[in-house]
Amino acid sequence: MTGHGGNIYEASRQLKIPERKIIDFSASINPLGTSKKVRSELRRYLRHLPNYPDPDCIRLRWSLNKELNVPVEHILCGNGSTEIIYLIVTALKPKRTLLLAPTFSEYERAIKINFNDVNFGSSPAAYIKYYGLKSEDNFAINVEEYIESMNGCDMAFLCNPNNPTGLLRSSEDIIRISKAALLIGCRLIVDEAFIDFAHEQSVAAYVMDNPNLIVIRSLTKFYALSGLRIGYGVMPKDVIEEINKIKQPWTVNTLAQRAAVVALNDWVYRKKTFDLLGAEKTFLETHLFANGIKFYPSDANFILARCDHTETIIQRLLLKGMIVRDCSNFRGLDKSFFRIAVKAHRENVMLVKTIYKTMKSV
Repeated sequence: MTGHGGNIYEASRQLKIPERKIIDFSASINPLGTSKKVRSELRRYLRHLPNYPDPDCIRLRWSLNKELNVPVEHILCGNGSTEIIYLIVTALKPKRTLLLAPTFSEYERAIKINFNDVNFGSSPAAYIKYYGLKSEDNFAINVEEYIESMNGCDMAFLCNPNNPTGLLRSSEDIIRISKAALLIGCRLIVDEAFIDFAHEQSVAAYVMDNPNLIVIRSLTKFYALSGLRIGYGVMPKDVIEEINKIKQPWTVNTLAQRAAVVALNDWVYRKKTFDLLGAEKTFLETHLFANGIKFYPSDANFILARCDHTETIIQRLLLKGMIVRDCSNFRGLDKSFFRIAVKAHRENVMLVKTIYKTMKSV
């Protein structure tokens, strides 16, 4: 299965089994699931559904102000971080953009849609530049090379930790890149969708010191709110003003706003998350190594792996009702790569047992 992860509906139709029986390792969501506090709040707030949601997300933005120490007027909330990506590109209309390869595909799609609207028929090579990550370097970014690659670009997307590779650059490195971007005249968009898994490496607060820096964050990954769709961006006020000229109203629903406020204050849930992921990621890595499967260092809640028998592994897992992310459609990767989300122990055991049997039979 290609495309984005998380399509349990397609798997359900293909296998003719209920969606609830699909174990989804393709979407990198907190294995704890939505917290009890959030679920309780959602039940309480159902009575507010007849009312329109707050179009300005005031209560959520004030919660984010406390979380990030960023003024509320620099925070824009959206229907998942993906909406923020599209709004930024549409509002700012970059002429040439630097992208990592591999990285999250929606940056490229947003750019191509916007560019075709403005300059129909132009070759993507004219408005997209790629910085290729190398598997032999564990897909790490060379800071000096990346800065050099920004020359000639007026926008650059940098996913940190990167998806699907999982590798994190330190906040010091990102700030260094952002300072260079300011001198070059390039807008640096740092996508921190998975930064909550990486312990205090966000550069969101640094937006106040750099008018060319924009930080995008997601609340769906760490807090398991994917079905509600909630994300936000921290950016200069002039960018928010441009976005508000084109942004549709009420894209963040009432339940999403309320769930996010409660989730941000659930410190017990955060601690349990780190305890679980630390143990389960080690468990998965140990068994991948034991089965002769190459995997790459990851600072997120997923693992990028590579194997000569990936296609067989994916099909065998699917027949058992388990989906992993086929990475063959990521620019810079091929059909030997797949990505595994870290899940609860019982599910991880089922995964590694199937991989073990598959590797024994090929």
